[in-house]
Amino acid sequence: MVVLSITDIGINLPVLLAQTINFIVLLTLLRLVAYKPILKMLDERKARIQEGLSAAERGKESAAEAEKESAAALEAARREGQTIVQNAQQAAQRLQEEGRVEAVRQQEAILERARAEIAQERDAAISELRREFAELTIAAAEKIIGQSLDRNAHQRLIEQALAESSFREN
Repeated sequence: MVVLSITDIGINLPVLLAQTINFIVLLTLLRLVAYKPILKMLDERKARIQEGLSAAERGKESAAEAEKESAAALEAARREGQTIVQNAQQAAQRLQEEGRVEAVRQQEAILERARAEIAQERDAAISELRREFAELTIAAAEKIIGQSLDRNAHQRLIEQALAESSFREN
């Protein structure tokens, strides 16, 4: 069996020890100088990413809430619009009914005036007819008798005859 020593392999123990110490010092320095700041930077980035995700989630919730509110506002506006349309239709029906009632009232007033005018004209025509009848009767009586009679006396007689006859003023 062959026994090999460390020097036979080509390992120099003082150099190995120095390299090991240098590696440990370098590792400690890197841990202090680079590893902790890199971890800190990664933790900060992770926090910012988490904050961004939280903000996005809040924005999403906020957008959903805004959408619900806008849908509720649209529904309320639709209901309000329907109420306005119904009120306008009722007002139009009311105005139409008022117009119809006013037209009927005016029509009745016109008919009443027309009836009053007709009655007045009829009464005037009857009075005129009586007057002419009286004059014709007097003229006929004068011709028959051949002399002029007292006009006032004849007028009384004619009025009395007319009052007794069926030709009466209505």
